[in-house]
Amino acid sequence: MLIIENEIIKAAFKSTGAELRSLVKKESNLEYIWQADPNYWSKSSPILFPIVGALKDDIFKHNNKEYLLPRHGFAREKEFLVENHSKSKITFLLTEDSETLKIFPFEFQLRICYELLENSLKVIYTVNNNGLDTLFFSIGGHPAFNCPLDKSLSYEDYYLEFNQKEDLVCWPITKEGLIKNYSEPLNNKTNTLSLNKALFFGDALVFKDLLSEKITLKTKKNNTKLEFYFKKFPFFGIWAAKNADFVCLEPWCGIADSEKSNHNIEDKEGIIKLSPNDVFDKEFEIKVF
Repeated sequence: MLIIENEIIKAAFKSTGAELRSLVKKESNLEYIWQADPNYWSKSSPILFPIVGALKDDIFKHNNKEYLLPRHGFAREKEFLVENHSKSKITFLLTEDSETLKIFPFEFQLRICYELLENSLKVIYTVNNNGLDTLFFSIGGHPAFNCPLDKSLSYEDYYLEFNQKEDLVCWPITKEGLIKNYSEPLNNKTNTLSLNKALFFGDALVFKDLLSEKITLKTKKNNTKLEFYFKKFPFFGIWAAKNADFVCLEPWCGIADSEKSNHNIEDKEGIIKLSPNDVFDKEFEIKVF
């Protein structure tokens, strides 16, 4: 494991997938990150790149060619280069190679930077287009947080608090992982979502254009909590594996294909179109209490 730390918190990472595997508050030795129990879900915080979610039939078309790309893309399984590593900051780098070009015909540099600032972890995604053509891609986070944080409490003792009142409208997912062509109301004009494990039995809750830029995982029974800050992510997922003791807060720049997808990547909902030599960046922040 690769470690960064300061006086308050310590974080650990795997170079495979540039994945966050631990975030501990030193004073209490409290672990906030799901520890990848393979009986439920063997990831902790995968990077979703160059797509978020599933493609229809697992394929996309570009320049009249078809490419086979698995759900959430390939970055979470690739070995990243550790580009920089200091006591409280680490940057990982992934570039195209002969294997990625077979399934994703674009040149790119993907950097994942993690930096500790007091009691928070900042996560920065940076994508560079080094090719001669437009780069079409999506990117998103998938961090899983332990719930309950306090093991003496239950999952149902916790809730999510949005910093704005939301009309929570979900976009259901088919068994193939595609976005259905209609939405379903979850809650109206609320800033809280009570957690229970049955909430995710049908897959993730997928939202478009949330008003909120902060979601807090908390309980009324103590002051231990986690604040999740995100800005201008057009899509957001909330998920847990069936009966598992975690909840994922997932900021996305991109979304799974719809049932009516025509497979053309340039027409894909939420796809980012990055011109040659341009740079895309996006960040979110995890603050622990």
